[in-house]
Amino acid sequence: MYKQETITPYQDGQEKDKQVEQMFDNIAPTYDTLNHRLSWDIDRGWRRKALKQLLPYRPQTILDIATGTGDFAILAAKMLHPRELIGADISEGMMQIGREKVKNEGLDEVITFKKEDCLALSFPDGCFDAVTAAFGIRNFQDLDKGLQEMCRVLKKEGHLCIVELSQPRRFPMKQLFWLYSHTLLPLYGKIISKDSHAYKYLIATIEAFPQGEQMVRILKNAGFREARFQRLTFGICTLYVATK
Repeated sequence: MYKQETITPYQDGQEKDKQVEQMFDNIAPTYDTLNHRLSWDIDRGWRRKALKQLLPYRPQTILDIATGTGDFAILAAKMLHPRELIGADISEGMMQIGREKVKNEGLDEVITFKKEDCLALSFPDGCFDAVTAAFGIRNFQDLDKGLQEMCRVLKKEGHLCIVELSQPRRFPMKQLFWLYSHTLLPLYGKIISKDSHAYKYLIATIEAFPQGEQMVRILKNAGFREARFQRLTFGICTLYVATK
């Protein structure tokens, strides 16, 4: 068990996955605004850089895990031009906003959303050319199982692309990030989202989540090969790419 798996948004006795679902339903209306403002819109560049890793492979079927409001799915559809893209998430509140965004972008014939338990996906083995995930896998109740499921539904030689927030390791960004994440970020999150627990939880999971070389080992243990990582923006975000 990894440390972030023991961290929950609320102390109400429910399983972590139920609490995470409740949290994202609660903050769904303000999630996009907060995401972009709290990262100074840098998150858009992280997503774009990640998807460029998949351009040479031209994936036609893509699964976007923990899709949320669909930002990564929409960008993937525009950049990669797949035949089919499915966004999977446990939060209907988040996906409902995603459906509206997809419709407004005219991408509803390419992108569909489906409520899924990411630890027990309903899709058959080997049915996707690529699996993507942005800022979601650290919420898994069982990281190993979630990654194994992502590997299972990938075709042989299919590609995994993950973008995840991480802790900078070097001075002074390490200290600046700690100050920002423990003062301004939770305060602003509470004011805008009205959920005092959500952004404290999100920061706690960033600090506890495996990163870098450790995460590469975890990916390989889950069945991937050629796994590699790249730290972005002084280590605030990390990009992982792997092949089945």
